[in-house]
Amino acid sequence: MQKVLISGASVAGPVLAYWLRQYGFEPTIVERTPALRHGLGGHAVDLFGSGVEVARRMGIDEAVQAARTRTEWMTLFRNGKKPVEINVDKLSSGISDRHVEILRGELTSLLYDATRDRVEYLFGDSIATLNDDGHGVDVTFEHGEPRRFDLVIGADGMHSTVRRLAFGPEESMRRPLGGYLGVYSMPDELALGNRMFVHMEIGKIASTYGVHQTGQARAAFLFRRQEELRYDYRDKDQQKRILADEFRDYGWEVPRLLKHLDAAEDFYFDSITQITLDSWQRGRIGLVGDAGYCPGPAVGGGTSLAVVTAYVLAGELAAARADLPSGLRNYENKIRRFVDLSRAVGPKVMGSIIPGSATALRAVPLVASVLPHLPLWAQRKVWSQNGVGKALDSLPLPDYSDLVRVPQS
Repeated sequence: MQKVLISGASVAGPVLAYWLRQYGFEPTIVERTPALRHGLGGHAVDLFGSGVEVARRMGIDEAVQAARTRTEWMTLFRNGKKPVEINVDKLSSGISDRHVEILRGELTSLLYDATRDRVEYLFGDSIATLNDDGHGVDVTFEHGEPRRFDLVIGADGMHSTVRRLAFGPEESMRRPLGGYLGVYSMPDELALGNRMFVHMEIGKIASTYGVHQTGQARAAFLFRRQEELRYDYRDKDQQKRILADEFRDYGWEVPRLLKHLDAAEDFYFDSITQITLDSWQRGRIGLVGDAGYCPGPAVGGGTSLAVVTAYVLAGELAAARADLPSGLRNYENKIRRFVDLSRAVGPKVMGSIIPGSATALRAVPLVASVLPHLPLWAQRKVWSQNGVGKALDSLPLPDYSDLVRVPQS
């Protein structure tokens, strides 16, 4: 069997490994996070349209539905204004008739469970060097013994190690959108249940929502910055200080949220940045998901994009089994329009979810409260204006079932 090394065990990596195994490949996933930390935390993410269909074809759709966040109502707060109540289910139905909101950690765990018995996982390790000689790729690891693979795929997120080693430094590939996102778990002191509280100011959002699976809550923060912040993306203590400084004088319920920041073990913080490579393959090395074309955390539908493109990548590699580099090129051609549409969504969504002016601060709650009451066709039309619905539902899934060599368990 042809051996494929996948770097990253979050979303795109396990989806890719699942389908490669179905098609008779021998996938191995290397993941920097130790096994005991894998799948913990993460913010709420969305699966739309084709992403939901991939989950169905993997046989995990019922588990995904059962793990959905179940957030039913969102209350929008603004200083000096009456709170606005919004039906979340009706609001999201205007984007796609197939939609699941799920915590990223929950989705990661479900994907791991679907692959753990048939895919080799190397936890607590990372790729150190790559040498593509045209016939295979020699790989050294930070801890494990060197190995040789027929193909290497980077599914290791916005700060991809594979991309850095094979495509060059990250700096030249980044397109910052001017925003930052911070998320972590905390006790549900506000008794949120299935409700979300969101407080908005110009350039900033503080929010918290209940997590029914654990009885806890998530605190989530978004803010804008004209000048890009400089920090180490692996230094969580430094990132916590940045977030605390940014919201220290915010008011509302933020002091209650921030008192749990230091103790948070599942803290996530990053810039809302796009990755803008023109090509996602170099010989026998390729990229999938955020590693290749991150549309921007929280604004571009990156989770659905990762699921769908990983499915397509596996199918195209199976179709071109005798010529894997050709399979990478075919995958690139098939997904390019989908990626371009998702990439175009990010800046538009950034402009609407983090108010940049007093006018936007007034408009966001108004639009969000009116939309769920419009006829479905009218909601779809509104969402299509900024490209959200079009991007997230735009790629019809190819049928690769004739390539399956291993019966689905």
